[in-house]
Amino acid sequence: MSFSAQDVVPISEARARLTELADDVVSGAEKLLTKNGSAYVAIVDARKLDYYHSLENEHASLVLLSEAEAGLRQVLAGKRVSNADLMKALT
Repeated sequence: MSFSAQDVVPISEARARLTELADDVVSGAEKLLTKNGSAYVAIVDARKLDYYHSLENEHASLVLLSEAEAGLRQVLAGKRVSNADLMKALT
């Protein structure tokens, strides 16, 4: 996402404008707070943050499913290692 100049706020200024910035965020904006001229933290709506976290969880589940599918395909193709061979390889 790109930020407009009005969405980039020095953290020193944000202290005095926190309520205003929070209202803007609830209305759909995202604010990027800077410290010493560099991006430092962002203010996002709590509902969006919950959504971002649910997307992360969904992505992790999809990665695990993909890995499980790959493992199952290997087993079905006869490309598996017995427990004894695995333990031998690990020692």
